[in-house]
Amino acid sequence: MKVLVTGGTGFIGQHLVAALRDRGHEVMLTVREEHGPGPVLPPRLAGYREALTLLPADLRNFAQTARAVRQARPHVVVHLAARGATRPYLAVDEALRHNVHGTLNLLRACFERDAGIRRLVVARTPGERSAHHPYAASKAAAWAFCRMYAAMAGWPVVGAMIFQAYGSGQAPTAVVPAAVQAALQGEDLPLTGGHQRRDWIEVSDVAAGLSAVTEASLEPGATVELGRGEGISVLDIVSHIYGLVGGPGRPRPGQLADRPNDPPEQVADAADTARRIGWRAAIGPAQGLAALLRQASLPAAADSMAGPMG
Repeated sequence: MKVLVTGGTGFIGQHLVAALRDRGHEVMLTVREEHGPGPVLPPRLAGYREALTLLPADLRNFAQTARAVRQARPHVVVHLAARGATRPYLAVDEALRHNVHGTLNLLRACFERDAGIRRLVVARTPGERSAHHPYAASKAAAWAFCRMYAAMAGWPVVGAMIFQAYGSGQAPTAVVPAAVQAALQGEDLPLTGGHQRRDWIEVSDVAAGLSAVTEASLEPGATVELGRGEGISVLDIVSHIYGLVGGPGRPRPGQLADRPNDPPEQVADAADTARRIGWRAAIGPAQGLAALLRQASLPAAADSMAGPMG
């Protein structure tokens, strides 16, 4: 199967691209035009360089986007490219240009002409339900157009709502890598109250779930939720990281202000996802965090996790 991935050099994208290649799929990536003909790939993809087709396209530009889709002639498109995942309070105009207009350009490029595309998988965020910052609001608006075209024109677009992903290659400003770095350096980590419960899913599980979505039978406009189906507080996750490290630092809840209207709980309906696409996440927080710390050259045993992390 030929798969075109937008955002394929990002945190989740690079894991997905590697998983798709390992499953024998032909993979093509859109890369921003300004990077030129030879963009630097992240280390995880370096070994796949000769097996990947790189197509210059800025999704904010319809002509470039349509050209990339024509050149790729994919069976499936996975749309991960977005602005604001680690900077959710970005400027509204920036969120609109990248997340709404970029998605609309890709939709039109895929389906306004008969390109033979079987499915467009659009990455979603659970923050869309409350739309409490520009990133989430723009993603919600983009998905509203996806659903409109699915209902009005039958375009085969489906959503994959990705819950609290973590793992190797994540931006250092995200809470898990920030906690790992601070703990390894013996430093305290300021937090909000930390009582928000999130559904933590290791990034290789996200990649496996997205791969399953590309192959499952789903009606246009449907969304499946990629998570483990259990909520664990931010403070519990960070405290456990510090417990594994065992250094002098510790988390400092309450030193940062809570985000306005931040949902107290975001948990996937994992049972529904398993029923619809035959897939469940396989890696628990115990295993995932221990592996992440081992990659940071810290000896940590997965079975040292206890309580809600097990």
